[in-house]
Amino acid sequence: MWYILIGIVVVFLACWFVHHQRSLKLRAHLMQEAIRNRDFTFRLPTNGLLPGERAMQQTLNQLGDVIRQQVNQNEVESWERLTRVLTHEMMNATAPITSISQSMLSRDDVKGTPLEPGIQAIYDTSRHLSDFVANYRKMSTLEKPVLTDVLLRPLLDDVCKAYPKLTWEISVPPHIEVHADAGMLRQVLMNLTKNAVEAEAKKIAIALIDERQPTGEGMSGITPSTSQLRLHFGNDGQPIPAENRQSLFVPFFTTKRSGSGIGLSLSRRMMIQQGGMLDLAQKPLPGCHAGFILTLDCKEY
Repeated sequence: MWYILIGIVVVFLACWFVHHQRSLKLRAHLMQEAIRNRDFTFRLPTNGLLPGERAMQQTLNQLGDVIRQQVNQNEVESWERLTRVLTHEMMNATAPITSISQSMLSRDDVKGTPLEPGIQAIYDTSRHLSDFVANYRKMSTLEKPVLTDVLLRPLLDDVCKAYPKLTWEISVPPHIEVHADAGMLRQVLMNLTKNAVEAEAKKIAIALIDERQPTGEGMSGITPSTSQLRLHFGNDGQPIPAENRQSLFVPFFTTKRSGSGIGLSLSRRMMIQQGGMLDLAQKPLPGCHAGFILTLDCKEY
């Protein structure tokens, strides 16, 4: 009788092993497809895995975040280098045009003549280009951040006071501290709020995402004293069209007639300078139509 039981156990283990191997193969295929499509937000579950496999899956999930942050940082640095070149060339081209056209508008033999409207148009256009160049400069002349321990909740409350007509739902404990530049972080939050208002938002929801991961953990397994905190900034404004999601952080990309298109790209660069990141949320908070994820260094609690 005992050999029948052993046979049943062997068959069960063999079936489980085949099923488990197929599951691992499917995981590998999903991760390969995600990387091929440059989707580094993938996070596969770790349940149903053996201890070693679970540790490997957790490492791969974290590796996706590292790759995504590195790709985004390289993209920002590339835009920054391009910005410097364009700023120099455009300023050299527009400055003389603005100066000469302004000088001609003040001449008596131009005022009130048919030449005046044309010269005025040249002057106005050159001034517009100069303003455009000024926006370029904002992308390449950020001051070096001064990182300190900043209480997050008072900073959020300060932003709330600037927009009293909005309904605010903030789920952030008062003791949470982040390692950031308070001025830069406040500017990022103000930019996100301004974008939400322009998208006709009436409510802002801010919540912590319980996915804090240790930063700087090496192969030795030593856990540092800081971790990465993720802050979800959501709003109930108009949803972001799918065709615009990939270009959202590209400098000067905008769907607004009066927009400059530097708000989100500048905000991402400020977050990167603080050792963090700004991303579009894949899934908005309940009651929201759009959201962003701010990643920041914080203390362990």
